Amino acid sequence: MFNRRGTLAVACLATAMLMLDIAVVNTALPRVARDLHSGLTGLQWIVDGYTVALATVVLTAGSLADRLGRRRLFLLGIAVFTAASVICALAGTITALDIARAVQGLGAAMMFASSLALIADAFPDPAGRGGAFAAYGATIGMSFALGPLIGGSLTSAFSWRAVFYLNVPLGAAAFVATAAWVRESRDRTVRPLDVPGQLTLSGGLLLLVLALLRGNEDGWSSAAILAELVGSALLLTAFVFIELGGAAPMFPLGLFRVRAFTGAQLAAFSISASFFALYVYITLYLQDVLHLSPVETGLVYLPSTGTLFIASAATSQLLRRVTPGALVTAGLALVSLGLGLTLLADAHSSWTALLPGLIVTGVGTGLFNPAVSAVALSATPPEQSGLAAGVNDTFRHAGIAVGVAAFGALVPTDSATRRNYSDAYVHGFHHALVAGSVLAAVGAVLAVWLIGLRRPAPAFVQGPAPSFEPV
Repeated sequence: MFNRRGTLAVACLATAMLMLDIAVVNTALPRVARDLHSGLTGLQWIVDGYTVALATVVLTAGSLADRLGRRRLFLLGIAVFTAASVICALAGTITALDIARAVQGLGAAMMFASSLALIADAFPDPAGRGGAFAAYGATIGMSFALGPLIGGSLTSAFSWRAVFYLNVPLGAAAFVATAAWVRESRDRTVRPLDVPGQLTLSGGLLLLVLALLRGNEDGWSSAAILAELVGSALLLTAFVFIELGGAAPMFPLGLFRVRAFTGAQLAAFSISASFFALYVYITLYLQDVLHLSPVETGLVYLPSTGTLFIASAATSQLLRRVTPGALVTAGLALVSLGLGLTLLADAHSSWTALLPGLIVTGVGTGLFNPAVSAVALSATPPEQSGLAAGVNDTFRHAGIAVGVAAFGALVPTDSATRRNYSDAYVHGFHHALVAGSVLAAVGAVLAVWLIGLRRPAPAFVQGPAPSFEPV
């Protein structure tokens, strides 16, 4: 039986599982490195294998959700993600773990692409949708903030494998609740799959991340790295031309004629490529430079949890008084400031040096998440909500993938997992923080320019209720 609140609960539960997986795994990375004898590159692929698969497939998943049914694809995504989590927990080598993480990313793409569309179907009225977005954003923030503590506790009490087994009961609960409470909806216009677009986007982003991850090790002027960078540029350029000339592109570039939609995507990329990508290196700093345990690492993140949750919850009321563009801009500005404050931490400081930056960044992230979702969906027709959610998630997770790889080029490879190189690691870590702070500031400027600070003209979300086809 269809249930509006149940649908929101299911979307939030699934999103919590996905965000917990990212944050929980980050805390366990140093233990994974020791148990599976992995260097920094192997650890980076644990994150990037997941995010590259998610970023490149989520658009196709969004189109499939609109075409075949959002509820159906959501259920399939839960099944794939949960099964891949078991394989991750059983992995005996870093290569096996990296591959299983990529399969997890495929399941996550199906879930991410469908979750916002399910909320849009359940809450067609602007007021109700604003509250739902606030709950959705709070879930993202809380999951990402609590993830390190949960991951640290599981890793210390059991092992890093427990962080993947955690997904099994969560996945089972989400599957049962979806089958019971969520109704089916789809786009009445059937769109064919864009196979050339999918292949060129996947190949281009994969080559880019591969080059960024291997650049320090192989040399930036080496033939292999240059070939990967050139190949990435060619494939991504081909992707743009395919989308421009295709009859049914998976990435309709016409959406980017709407300034607010373009601004939302660039803003999502900037916060992901800055703060969320730097989470990996902050965790390595805490455990491999300051020598904190996984539990202690999770506790360091805990003070920012409250501020992040309060800021996310407050957006339900703020979105009625302040424009989404203002919240997106303020959030990015605070993230930029927070990353700048994190520079107070060095190789010989206490963990408390990180607190001011983490708290300010938490407030900014809490304001940002629900507001940018509202902008992205309100700028597109409701029947394309799955596609809009897919585009937004592509930019989010492509930002994480590119950010993790790019910041890794600034951090000395051997210093990330060997404690004798604390000063060298912190030196590169500071460069990464500066780059992340600048990137978030640029995102704030773009948000002002493209989204604006004034109340927008009535858009799709303010119009009549979406004409979803019940099944």
